[in-house]
Amino acid sequence: MFNRLKIVIPLMFIVFLLSCEKQQTKEPVLKLYVFECGNHVFKDISLFSPGVDKGVAKTLTNSCYLIQHQKGNMIWDAGLSDSIGAQGKDLWDGNLHLSVTNPLMKQLAEIKVKPEQIKYLGISHFHFDHTGNANNFLNAQLIIQKEEYDAAYGKEPKKYYFDPDSYSKLDKERAIQLTGDLDVFGDGRVIIKRALGHTPGHQVLFVNLEQAGPIVISGDLVHYTKNWENMRVPSFNFDKEASLASMKMIAAFVKENNAKFWIQHDKEQNAGIKHAPAFYQ
Repeated sequence: MFNRLKIVIPLMFIVFLLSCEKQQTKEPVLKLYVFECGNHVFKDISLFSPGVDKGVAKTLTNSCYLIQHQKGNMIWDAGLSDSIGAQGKDLWDGNLHLSVTNPLMKQLAEIKVKPEQIKYLGISHFHFDHTGNANNFLNAQLIIQKEEYDAAYGKEPKKYYFDPDSYSKLDKERAIQLTGDLDVFGDGRVIIKRALGHTPGHQVLFVNLEQAGPIVISGDLVHYTKNWENMRVPSFNFDKEASLASMKMIAAFVKENNAKFWIQHDKEQNAGIKHAPAFYQ
């Protein structure tokens, strides 16, 4: 009997160790990829901070994201249209030059993700530099605040600086219309948060990664760090008071969750964030 115990006990210990190792090496629930989705060169950045930095030039980046969850893939924002190309084009009487030097579809292909594999399309707001490649994700279910839906699919989308051609192929009947926050996968790891003001139905994204920790992704709640630190509202925002209220609410949420705050258009901040094919988990 004692001889048998000598054999059984070590075997049970080995099984326990293997079980622990399996738990430690299991695939993370989430992966987060960051993509370059265009460039914005402004001759006068003061339209983002009325009365401040008049005549100062500034370059902003444009960012898109892929969230890979065990329950499906979600794209957050679709950037400037890949069709703009590296040569780019001018807008606003030459004050703004747009270009796309690294197409989003190319970046997805490099990590072997096909557009038809995207389950959800979460767009922070419907300005043309966030919906540029939306029509590529025809299988995806759009997640949008109701106010943004009404503006985007109403009679005057261009009044809000929306480009209806850029999202014309999406199935609006399948869209998930929100009047608040949404826990996308039901486990608290990917939450779309209502943050109105920049547009009628603006929203931001909270991602809670197992290793990298919690991150709030800004949408256009703010465009660069200096404006975030000073709570400045761009002159072209839909509602200044709602914008300020949303900024304060998200600032409190970031602090409460000890989260990183990623500003999607901040070129300098994004230089320190790793981009695809690298990822966070």
